[in-house]
Amino acid sequence: QVQLVESGGGLVQAGGSLRLSCLASGRTFSPDPMAWFRQAPGKEREFVAVKWNGGRTHYSDSVKGRFTISRDNAKNTVYLQMNSLKPEDTAVYYCAAEIAFGSWYGGEYRNWGQGTQVTVSS
Repeated sequence: QVQLVESGGGLVQAGGSLRLSCLASGRTFSPDPMAWFRQAPGKEREFVAVKWNGGRTHYSDSVKGRFTISRDNAKNTVYLQMNSLKPEDTAVYYCAAEIAFGSWYGGEYRNWGQGTQVTVSS
């Protein structure tokens, strides 16, 4: 079992930036892939970004060009750099690791963090 702990959320004005971190523990090797999802109030959880150890990366259309996912396997940490934030980016952001079944954007992941709140004010 992998434990995931997110950090870095907070309140930021529109146009600002935040960097989220997700520390994975419980394994001697980095989980693969690692992803970010988000869930806004009253909405379903949605895919944000995913990255494999080999470098393959995908983003949702809504964040492409503004968000960057990166990994530091030596630290067992995945990051989400969020720039040009918009009020519609407001959500709880979740880190996820290792696909249990389904696709990387809509399937189910084996491990989830507790989430970190990101609020973007207009």
